[in-house]
Amino acid sequence: MLQCKYIDTSWDFRNADTKRFTHCFHAYPAMMIPQVAARLLEKYGLGAKFLFDPYCGTGTSLVEANLRGIDAVGIDLNPLAVAIAKAKTSPVDLQTLGLYLNDFNDKMFELRFKSGISSKLAAPNFPNIDFWFTPDIKHKLAVILRYIRDISRDDIRDFFTIAFSETVRESSLTRNCEFKLYRMTDAQIEKFDPDPFGMMESKLLRNYHGLKEFQEAKKNSSQAYVYRLDSVDEIPTEIVGDNEVDIVVTSPPYGDSRTTVAYGQFSRLSNQWLGFEDASALDERLMGGKQSSRASKITRIGVGTIDDTIDAISRENENRAIDIYRFYHDYESSIANVAKTVKPGGYCCYVVGNRRVCGTTLGTDEITKALFEKRGFDHVETIVRNIPNKRMPSRNSPSNVVGESDTTMKNEYIVVMRKTT
Repeated sequence: MLQCKYIDTSWDFRNADTKRFTHCFHAYPAMMIPQVAARLLEKYGLGAKFLFDPYCGTGTSLVEANLRGIDAVGIDLNPLAVAIAKAKTSPVDLQTLGLYLNDFNDKMFELRFKSGISSKLAAPNFPNIDFWFTPDIKHKLAVILRYIRDISRDDIRDFFTIAFSETVRESSLTRNCEFKLYRMTDAQIEKFDPDPFGMMESKLLRNYHGLKEFQEAKKNSSQAYVYRLDSVDEIPTEIVGDNEVDIVVTSPPYGDSRTTVAYGQFSRLSNQWLGFEDASALDERLMGGKQSSRASKITRIGVGTIDDTIDAISRENENRAIDIYRFYHDYESSIANVAKTVKPGGYCCYVVGNRRVCGTTLGTDEITKALFEKRGFDHVETIVRNIPNKRMPSRNSPSNVVGESDTTMKNEYIVVMRKTT
């Protein structure tokens, strides 16, 4: 099979609406845009019946699979991402949902203008809650959370929970332009006057229209199943069996969460308000994190593109080399687990970024290709696309030294592999 790697600007989707259907539900770092997932399914998923996304995030590929009548399974370690992906793909009776939305709006109107807000409700008690939320905002969020917890129907409660999660972050004293948790300046706080009730109502209405559009477009019986699992660990066969998957469409992390895109920090306040355990330690548990990795010291992985890169970084910064090694060590374990699930003739489509560390570009696209080839896959193509509309930091700290920064990825690499054995 011809192997090729090329730039194709038609994959940039510069003016595309990336918030159609339930893709509008919740902001999240470094999301794969739906147009990429859709085009991959149209090109490589014809006739597919089962899609797997081992790093599903908020479920972009799951939504696109269901729109095409393809059953899907997604896994992710972040409980907030799992909750969002479930809500984006779960059917909800729109008439019943509309009744709840009207009831919620009536309750909020009554609290604002008639009875006032009860002082009896207590907010969750987690470290630094008062650092991130003013007393008034904390109390209003507690009111909303009580309403949500009193909803008896799981599907409706999940729908409300996702709007609440975004409301939590946007009404906090966090600089919302950042992924990591940075508190606003005193001057910014002085001018900050959010309305959690209004935010919640707006997000619920937006999400209602997105869900309605999704359910009207779907018109098939496909389903999506989402689990809180780590692909670095053995994937339970009752979730995804060996040689069962027709196509994998996914965007794995660009690097360890602590030093790259801080999924855990982005999600922490929502996870804490929603009562998810270990919210503050999530970045350390994600791929390449100190708590997640089985790697304690650098040894050769046996793939030249990885080993040479780690050697080059070691000469500049030994600690950063260990970070890189941990990530690719875990990444190889994950790919080994994913490879087993794919049918002979099935496709793996990985949308990856080549970040820079200590002046060295990490060739994750070539590393991904090599790791799949090691497991009986042929390389079909690698498409290079610009990143015009992906929400991610424009600069990072390549050496992990305060004050030092470098540009991050300007391109993504869509690596397509096909299983032959």
